[in-house]
Amino acid sequence: MTIVVTGATGHLGRLVVESLLERGVPAADIRALGRRADRLAPLAERGVDTAVIDFDRPETLDEAFRGADALLLVSGSEVGNRIPQHRNAIDAAVRAGVGRIVYTSAPKATESALILAPEHAETERLLAASGLPATILRNNWYTENYVGTLDQAAATGEILGSAGEGRVASATRADYAEATAVVLTTPGHEGAVYELSGDAAWTFDELAAVASELLGREVVYRPVSPEEHAAALTAAGLDEGTVGFVVALDGNIRDGLLGEASPTLAELIGRPTTSLAEGLAQAREASAA
Repeated sequence: MTIVVTGATGHLGRLVVESLLERGVPAADIRALGRRADRLAPLAERGVDTAVIDFDRPETLDEAFRGADALLLVSGSEVGNRIPQHRNAIDAAVRAGVGRIVYTSAPKATESALILAPEHAETERLLAASGLPATILRNNWYTENYVGTLDQAAATGEILGSAGEGRVASATRADYAEATAVVLTTPGHEGAVYELSGDAAWTFDELAAVASELLGREVVYRPVSPEEHAAALTAAGLDEGTVGFVVALDGNIRDGLLGEASPTLAELIGRPTTSLAEGLAQAREASAA
């Protein structure tokens, strides 16, 4: 069985490869794909088959996908350019005769007002139209996304945001990667759409409490209006596009779009998901290493 993993030079894709190896998949049965050969080299040294690909260059995909019993399509990181890139990948998968595709999507992608949802929703439609068996993994937010927030809190003693009392049902990338490896290596997932999240949804007051514990200093959450939030981010030097994205995302959180916790992730990995405190502690330790 050949399992092909795109995005293997990124955080999630690399962890999926690690999870596959931990589950006993022979290294030679894994093909790790990414844009940079230097980042693929450590996997190649462990016996993993590797290849350099670029979603913007379809000619790099056909041979890389050939012979794949299962293909993990990790969603691209270039917001605004994902649809043509994903279309290229799906078309290449059809040409290569891939057995099935597993795709990392967003929570309730086809019905949500989440700022990230439209590109994922269109990709899900493209997958449905391809005729290939597919499994959709609708991943909630990554706990690691808030490591930068902790770094800021260490300096200022506060977490500033416009998420109000909204909640986030995050889990760690390792949790999601482990679930992905389960889906790639076990039968019965074709056609499934899994809403994946942490076991519990947390508020930003709870995030501040965790930050206080991890940093050894008092941290408070200071809720502000979207306008105040945008002004603060602009004053901090963020560009207009980033400011708009961050404020819109906090609005999505305020509206409850990332706050629904599901047991599905824990069921797939056979254990509770990693808590917010443990996940952030692990991420800070890894970033410091």
